[in-house]
Amino acid sequence: MQIPFDRSKHVFHSDAFSEIIKDTIRFFNGTPVHLLPPPENFIGAGVYALYYIGESPYYKHLYELNRLNFVQPIYVGKAVPRGWRQARAQEASNELFSRLSDHHNSISQATNLRIEDFRCRFMILEDASVDLIGTVEAALIRQYTPVWNSCIDGFGNHDPGSGRYDQAKSDWDILHPGRKWAERLRGNHPAETEIIAKAESYFRTDEQH
Repeated sequence: MQIPFDRSKHVFHSDAFSEIIKDTIRFFNGTPVHLLPPPENFIGAGVYALYYIGESPYYKHLYELNRLNFVQPIYVGKAVPRGWRQARAQEASNELFSRLSDHHNSISQATNLRIEDFRCRFMILEDASVDLIGTVEAALIRQYTPVWNSCIDGFGNHDPGSGRYDQAKSDWDILHPGRKWAERLRGNHPAETEIIAKAESYFRTDEQH
């Protein structure tokens, strides 16, 4: 006998889960802010945010917001444990520190950014809370809509490898040239003026809220 379809019987609701996510964000926003990368290597995976305090004309709105306190990320990301996507248990490793170090290298190679103008904060999630990593990252992106997540994409990209350089450069690599592997990409991409216009529109909209 065919059971009538009732969408409401498939929708999960949990006030407790919502409170847990709010609690993680409160904790995240209270963590210490460090240079990029932090001064010591450490073990752990989790969620992180980068903050900009420089005077690039592209991000002058962020300078005004962050020069006294770090309130608006330029980028939010995550670092998951090895084997996490395949549900394989792995020994503890320094995935989060490694990810932050990768970002240090990307920014250092850019011709129009200074690594001294960036800071980071992060939250380590381990044991059962590892399963919250993707959820907390998504919640932070929804809350802050960082410009490098929502408008200028490509900062978190990696070298696609030999034989795959027919791809287009990302918006980030057009606006911030310098990554050696990105210079090998040969695909068609938007003009720099288009990307700058997108960023200007993003910050105009942000200032209205």
